[in-house]
This record gives sequence, C-alpha cells and structure tokens, in this order.
Amino acid sequence: MAITSANQLELLQTAEAVAREKMIDPELVIEAMEESLARAAKSRYGAEMDIRVSIHRKTGVATFTRVRTVTPEEEIETFQAEMTADKAQETIAAQGKDLIVVSGVKEVFDPETETSETFKIRRFLLRTPTEIDKALAEGVDQDTPPQTNDELVDQVPPVEMGRIAAQSAKQVILQKVREAERDRQFEEFKDRAGTIINGVVKREEYGNVIVDIGRGEGVLRRNEKIGRESYRPNDRIRCYIKDVRRETRGPQIFLSRTAPEFMAELFKMEVPEIYDGIIDIKAVARDPGSRAKIAVISYDNSIDPVGACVGMRGSRVQAVVNELQGEKIDIIPWNEDQPTFLVNALQPAEVSKVVLDEDAERIEVVVPDEQLSLAIGRRGQNVRLASQLTGLDIDIMTEAEESERRQAEFVERTNMFVETLDVDEVLAQLLVSEGFTSLEEVAYVEQDELLVIDGFDEDTAEELQTRAREYLEEQARKALDRARELGVEDSLVDFEGLTPQMLEALAEDGVKTLEDFATCADWELAGGWTTVDGERVKDDGVLEKFDVSLEEAQNLIMTARVAIGWVTPEELLADTSAEEAAVEEEDAQA
Repeated sequence: MAITSANQLELLQTAEAVAREKMIDPELVIEAMEESLARAAKSRYGAEMDIRVSIHRKTGVATFTRVRTVTPEEEIETFQAEMTADKAQETIAAQGKDLIVVSGVKEVFDPETETSETFKIRRFLLRTPTEIDKALAEGVDQDTPPQTNDELVDQVPPVEMGRIAAQSAKQVILQKVREAERDRQFEEFKDRAGTIINGVVKREEYGNVIVDIGRGEGVLRRNEKIGRESYRPNDRIRCYIKDVRRETRGPQIFLSRTAPEFMAELFKMEVPEIYDGIIDIKAVARDPGSRAKIAVISYDNSIDPVGACVGMRGSRVQAVVNELQGEKIDIIPWNEDQPTFLVNALQPAEVSKVVLDEDAERIEVVVPDEQLSLAIGRRGQNVRLASQLTGLDIDIMTEAEESERRQAEFVERTNMFVETLDVDEVLAQLLVSEGFTSLEEVAYVEQDELLVIDGFDEDTAEELQTRAREYLEEQARKALDRARELGVEDSLVDFEGLTPQMLEALAEDGVKTLEDFATCADWELAGGWTTVDGERVKDDGVLEKFDVSLEEAQNLIMTARVAIGWVTPEELLADTSAEEAAVEEEDAQA
C-alpha cells in the first residue's frame, strides 16, 4: 500500500480521534505517525539514511525527504547521511536550477565549555519552478557555497508499505501514544500528591486494591489499608495520594488511608477554620483503625482550636471518625513548651512531674501510681502516640519509682563525699541536701554558699574546700601521668581547653597528638544521637562524661585546626559569620 494512494485526510482524522480518546495533544499523535513512516522508509531505502517525513497539518499530505549533512571529511561516519563540502557542491551543480537555498539559524550548546554557538544553516530543497522563482524574489541566496552543518534535503518517492512495515508503523504509533498518555497522567497527578481523592474500586490483587481515580489508576497497598476494611468492585473509596512516581511501566500513583496526613486533610475538609488558616494542625500521630492524637493551635484568641475541631455536639470530629472506621481521636492543644505539650499529649492520664533532656531529646515523666496503666495505655498505645506527637523519647515512672531513684542518688553522692573529703556521713548528707552534686562544686564555689549550711563556720568551709582541691589536683596529676604513659605529645598537653582527665580519655581512644585531635568530628567528642531504622541510637563521645557540648567540641576542634595551620583565623571568622547568617535566615523564615 503506497502512502499516496490512501486518503490523505484520514491521517489527520485518525490522529484527532486517538488524541480525543487518550486525552493527549493531537500534535503528539501526528509526530508519532511521522516517525513511524520514517522508520518504514528507512527499511526500504537503508537504515543508515536520514529519512524524514513531514505530514501537512491541514491537508494531511506526507512528504518524504532524505537529509545529508555537510561534515568535515575526517569526521564522516556514514556517507549515506553525511557528505563533504566539495561533494555537496557537486550535488548542487548537478541538480541545476531546481535547487534553492533556504537560510536559517541554529544554536548548539557545548556542555564542556557551557557556551552556546549560533551559526547559519542552509537547506537545499527540490522545488517546483514557481516556488524557486518566489524564493529568489524574496532574496534567498542561491549561490552561497555549502558549509559545515549545512543540510542537503531532497524529496524521495513515498514507500510501498507492506504488511510487516504497516505493523511496525502501528507499533511505533501505539508506543508513542502510550508514552504521551503516561506523561499526561504523571503531569496531572504529580501536583496532586498530598491531597485527598475519591475513586472507585476496580479489583483487588494480592491484597492490594486497584482504584479508578478518573484519568488513571491508583494502588492502595495492603499495608496502607485500615485493618478492618474490605472492599468489593465498584465500592466508592476516599484515599490520600501519598506518592506519584514516574516509572518505565507508567506513572505509579500510591494511595493511603493510614497516613497521618490523611487525617489532617480530612479535618481540613470538615473544619473551615483549618482551611482558612485560622487553626493550624501542628502534629498528627495515628494507630490506624484504633486511636489517634492530633495537636492543633489557633492564631485567633477568640477561637478555641479543640472546640472548633470537635464541632457542635461533636459533628465535625464524628465525620472524620466515621471515615476512619471508628478510629478514636484525641484533639490536643499544641504548646511551644515541650513539657506542657507532653502533659497535654498524655491525656487522659495525669502527670505529676516532667524532666526534659533537650540534648538527648528524651523526657522523663512521673505519674501517680494509680495513673501508670492509663498513661502507658493498652499495649503502650497512649505513650507511643504521645511520643510520635512530640518527637521525644518518653520514659514513664511512678512516684514511688522516682522516689527510690532519688534516694539511690542521695546515697551515692553521700558516699562519694565521705570517701573523697574524709568526712562523716552527716556532714556529707548536709552537702547533698544543699544541692552539691560534685567535688568541683565544693572546691570552687563561693565560700558564702557553704556558710549558709547549718553548723558550717569559716574554718569548716575552708577545710572542706582545701581537701576538695587537693583531691582534685592529685587526680589531675595521676591522669596527666597516665596520659603521658599512653604517648600523649606535648602539643596536645599544652593545648588550652583540655583537662588532664580529658587528655587521659583521649589517649585511651588513640588521640595522642594535636593533629589527631584536629581530625576528630564534634560528635566523636561530645556524643550524639543517630536514627537507625526509625529508632534513635546513642553515639558515645570520648569527652561526653565531662559534659562537653557539641558547640564546645566544635570550637575546640576548630581552634586546634587554626593552631596547626589547616585553617586561617580569617577563614574561621568567615565560616562563623556565614553560619550565623544562615541561622538568622532560618529564624526569620520560621
């Protein structure tokens, strides 16, 4: 079948029909047809030839052309699609007057130099005498010799498309249409990630539910379903678009009904104040199908965020509960003060005392003995959700357990003072009762703070401080001797900011020179926390037991690098200024 014998308008009609059915641009379908016809022509004329097909957008006439590019002789790879400038000149001369030159401009980007080069392109086209006369009248230059990157374009006869060629062309068109349809789907849904969509259940495959969401299909995986839910074909379903990915088999749209964001979006639909931005959802924690906690804050003092989310007689929250298959929801007022927020998050349990460790991002909660089971919840559900909501690791203990721990600490500190200061137990207990926890506090505190203790006079206070200092000096001397035995060099001993005990700890860890110390990371000295498989894991620091913070560790390391000469003071000052500017910018955005 020759392409010229077919109804030429049928190509355009077919392209429009396919484009309407697949909801894509008709231009993409026509371009696919052009490519398929070009492939068929290459199978007829030779695969190395540069055959191009152009379908007229109004008449449907398909024009087959052969293109040969003018290329330097040493760069030619195939003479079927390339030719030298001399050969191009001979071809022009042989064609005679039926050849004209059409000028254009082409821009080529060089990734190595990151520059663009613009040069003139001339296309040599076989035309009718009328077209030649018109082109010459418009000032087209016919006598310009061919140059590199010029293209010689001449028409070739349309091909006879046999059964195999027609089938190949059909496959090319279908492939291009599928690619265009996938691109359209991805572009449509990629910006809808993070929103709720309504769909119809089509089928279930291996526990995963395939959902018809209009112009595409979504997948509700087994682990994204609420446990008690089951679906049948044609059931209507509301889901949260969790992710949209571009994959080889087409865009994959992943849905969820267990994501915390799904609950947040449901409240946004039910509570106008959230949609308008008057109330903000700060955090959500869910045990899908069982229980959830949601923290809200109001930016209008006249509006109660909890009451607005509950609604008249619980109508608003009940609508969300019904959608989530009866999931119980605790609505909690959010507070910037983390201990206060945690007390709210542990409702309905009552909290007696809260101790926050900001560095470890852990919080210790003391509850009355009878409230322990309520605070923990069934299978630890209540404390687990509170931990997810606040982002803190929570340790819960009863008042009795906390009292036992305080007593154990009291005894431990009392024995430490008895052994190090050589005093009786009563005097040591007085020190602990007044809040002294370490020997350093006794040795270097203002003497007036010791004199406020009942029964302490100036002689007693001075004697205690003298004993404390002598003991500390003796411990420092032993630590320094031990560090030198382990091979610590004078460069590290003389470095300001490290105590003898710190030097001993560093030496035991293999840090013996100032260069060794300068290569350390701040967390290696001060310690820190790492998240592994969703759980926070403690990283022990060499100097952590000396209460060295991350900031102090970083300052020590940078000072060592300046002393060695790895960094100049000017560079250190510039880095510090840049970090401070970045912090200020983050604070301003917040």
